[in-house]
Amino acid sequence: MIPFEKQLERHNLTLKRKRITTLQVNIGKRCNQACSHCHVESSPTRTENMTEDTVDRLIELLSKEPHIDTVDITGGAPELNPHFRRFVQSLRILNKTVIDRCNLTILFEPNQEDTAQFLVDHQVQIVASLPCYLEDNVDKQRGRGVFDKSIQALQHLNALGYGQPHSNLVLDLVYNPVSPHLPPPQSRLENDYKTYLQTHFGISFNQLYTITNMPIKRYREYLTRLGQLETYMNLLQENFNPNSVENVMCKHLVSIGWDGQIYDCDFNQMLEIPVGNSCLNIWDISALSDIGSSIATRAHCYGCTAGSGSSCGGALLT
Repeated sequence: MIPFEKQLERHNLTLKRKRITTLQVNIGKRCNQACSHCHVESSPTRTENMTEDTVDRLIELLSKEPHIDTVDITGGAPELNPHFRRFVQSLRILNKTVIDRCNLTILFEPNQEDTAQFLVDHQVQIVASLPCYLEDNVDKQRGRGVFDKSIQALQHLNALGYGQPHSNLVLDLVYNPVSPHLPPPQSRLENDYKTYLQTHFGISFNQLYTITNMPIKRYREYLTRLGQLETYMNLLQENFNPNSVENVMCKHLVSIGWDGQIYDCDFNQMLEIPVGNSCLNIWDISALSDIGSSIATRAHCYGCTAGSGSSCGGALLT
């Protein structure tokens, strides 16, 4: 396989970070689900959670960075971190756009009964996982009964105003392929989602994000069990699209681990590849703008640059 850096050189491309506008924060790995495609390897048995001191340090750093306008909170299920709500409240006071990567079923867990209303009250944007609009495919990937609970959660969020026309409460959905292939065109699939969910369940939402499954961690193990890891890696490499490189998320984003370690993206974080290949923690810097422009790459970067490209915000080319 051609190393990703060599592929960039072949096309006279360089990959350097520009101004950081989004901070992605993995606030913990505990989750109420254990999905087969999860690159974080989250589950109900994980104990890693961001501490209060680390949350406070992030708030302090972000208060000095007005050009970082978006904080994307991930997990695990972010809502299970005991400091999640205070973190969100503090970020909104700083006038940051806050994204909650919500798995939907968390809204039915004990002590989460008022979470949806909390998100409404603080105008948090929701990016919700729904890897397919068909029940069998969702339950195959995420567990029995997850589809029904997800539909109930979406209906509840709609009733609160999320995803409704003329509402400022944003509800976006995420599609991940169930089998090892590239996502279909995002706009076409979004139309399919909207038509099916509205017709069958009366559900509306804003945008659909198509995200390529990364061949790391739990999904890599899944591919290995199928005997399709090499085939999938070749698929990603053969579909390398140089036009997608300009829009990859690591050019304007850094990722913070639950322990404060800094990474170039969420995927590098899960592989413990430090930012720019240089180990750095939020306690080591005086400002987030101190983070350099160098970006660490590995073979999984083909997942972000294959076909229409892929990021945490969906396809890079539409």
